[in-house]
Amino acid sequence: MLRYFFKKFFHVIPTLVGISILSFAVIRFIPGDPVLIMLGERGANPEVYAEMKSKLMLDRPMHEQYWYFLKNAVKGDFGQSIVSKRTVIEEFSDRFPATLELGIVALFFAVIIGIPMGIFAALKRNSFFDYALMTSSLIGYSMPIFWWGLVLILIFSVKLGWTPVSGRISINYDIEMWSGLMLIDTLKNEITSEYGFAPFWSAFKHLLLPSIAMGTIPLAVIARMTRSSMLEVLGEDYIRTAKAKGLPWRRIVGLHALRNAMVPIITVIGLLFGSIITGAILTETIFSWPGIGKWIVASITARDYPVIQGGILFIAGMIIFINMAVDMIYALINPRMR
Repeated sequence: MLRYFFKKFFHVIPTLVGISILSFAVIRFIPGDPVLIMLGERGANPEVYAEMKSKLMLDRPMHEQYWYFLKNAVKGDFGQSIVSKRTVIEEFSDRFPATLELGIVALFFAVIIGIPMGIFAALKRNSFFDYALMTSSLIGYSMPIFWWGLVLILIFSVKLGWTPVSGRISINYDIEMWSGLMLIDTLKNEITSEYGFAPFWSAFKHLLLPSIAMGTIPLAVIARMTRSSMLEVLGEDYIRTAKAKGLPWRRIVGLHALRNAMVPIITVIGLLFGSIITGAILTETIFSWPGIGKWIVASITARDYPVIQGGILFIAGMIIFINMAVDMIYALINPRMR
């Protein structure tokens, strides 16, 4: 098992190096000068422009700039934001809890709806309900996040007025943050706050539409995977034996079929969490959610090279390690993988 772990771990290093090279090179081909954007009108002064470009090391060859970035990144120093003057790690730490909360709620939404949908479709195979559920999941998988998010805003925020359009909580509430997860922090503050549960419901309503928009595609994937996995298991000999013994159908489905069908489903859920993190870029931009996705988009607009490089590397690292953790769990469950 240790050999399998180290083999997977050493595959991570060249992957991260390759991603760092790509992110470093691609952002420098985007039109626009970060120094001119930052200086504004002062950029017309050649001396000020040259001094700032030298300070940011943008006047050196690209290979020197990359080597300087890589050398510091290995030490845990990803540079300083050109715009805010704060370190990239500080900026990331402030925004990551918002993205994590959104991703967890979106995945929870996808799991609690997707798994029952898949089970029901498998039990009613080739029926109207099966075709309807699978068609719905296909439509959900095909919808672009930016379009689906705008539709949700137009219906539930603009037309019905049930949910807010943007942000994490109403400006009427001043909540002390200790975990960075708004739902947890509002519940903790409820004990001593004069507002009662109002901040929690405000945070929940702000979180509802973004999590639905982000969780729709994973929901469709989980539903289809659950259906196919359940159909495969329901055709096994031990299921027929359980039927022949007269066991209740609920016990056969819940105890024997679902437990064995959950192995590939758990794998897919783990891998989908990584895709949810990447989906946060579009979702957070549409709903003005103050997470790492919106942060990176704003940094691209401002040509904030250190933030873009560090942010992409952080996101890539998270996805890689999540995938590796899923592989390890699957290897523990299924020894054939080792």
